[in-house]
Amino acid sequence: MKIAIFGIGAMGSVYAGLFADNGHDVVGIDPWPDHIKAINDNGLRVSGASGDRILTNITAQSPDDDLPDADLYIIATKAAHVKTAGQKISDQGRGDAPVLTIQNGFGSGDMLAQVIAPERIMLGVAEGFGASIKAAGHAHHTSMTRIRLGDYGGGISPRLETITRLWVEAGFPAELYEDIDQLIWEKFICNVTLSGPCTITGLDVAALRADPELWQMALACGVEAYQVGKAKGVHFSYDDPVAYVTAFADKLGNARPSMALDHLAKRKSEIDVINGMVPQLAEKLGMDAPVNKAVSALVRHAEKDF
Repeated sequence: MKIAIFGIGAMGSVYAGLFADNGHDVVGIDPWPDHIKAINDNGLRVSGASGDRILTNITAQSPDDDLPDADLYIIATKAAHVKTAGQKISDQGRGDAPVLTIQNGFGSGDMLAQVIAPERIMLGVAEGFGASIKAAGHAHHTSMTRIRLGDYGGGISPRLETITRLWVEAGFPAELYEDIDQLIWEKFICNVTLSGPCTITGLDVAALRADPELWQMALACGVEAYQVGKAKGVHFSYDDPVAYVTAFADKLGNARPSMALDHLAKRKSEIDVINGMVPQLAEKLGMDAPVNKAVSALVRHAEKDF
């Protein structure tokens, strides 16, 4: 199968590496010239949890280059670039190929549906998945719990079964779900709990968890998101968001959320689609989310000159 991946940063490089290692024709699309050159000249190295390999059968290109026809398009960019990638696919990609978008935060599917026919859209959730870029052409994979996949409109289709099998055969612990919206919300609540608070404090997850006062602030972020989800009719698999996110945090140890890593690198983070999304959704429901509003304001202020 020919697979085009938008965004071959840390996560996208792992996807590209494992698919290429399983014999698929992979094209990686990324704006970092040094990364593109390193991959095309020397191959993509993926080390860590999924093994250590160098893939020389991956083609890397700039987003400005013509987009090739593909059997599957994967969008692994930051949320801010989802719509742009979708427009490129709509303009130049194969018109009947599915488009799978995998991001942190909330709303990627809705953004994509503005430029891509909804029936083509699939949603993914990467759970317990950690990776980082060590150098141009080298991604290090630290952890991988599960890839959850679903159709944007819900239900289980033959296409969803085929794409899920594709991921499993490439070495990913992937599962398909009828109600992917529920899973996106459950991950969203964990992201909200950890991302903003770790970013404004500069702490990793374990250090945040160890400080009782800061941990209560983080939990308040997650509870606000949970309450908004309940008001929207989300069917959560649990009734106690505090216990759920606490157990999730305890598995992460001294990891840092991707938002915090972006912030430390002086890159604008995804605050608007994580903690910043909670007050927006709350307002539409006549609710308030004061803790997330304050956390988001602090992150935006710190990033105003990034």
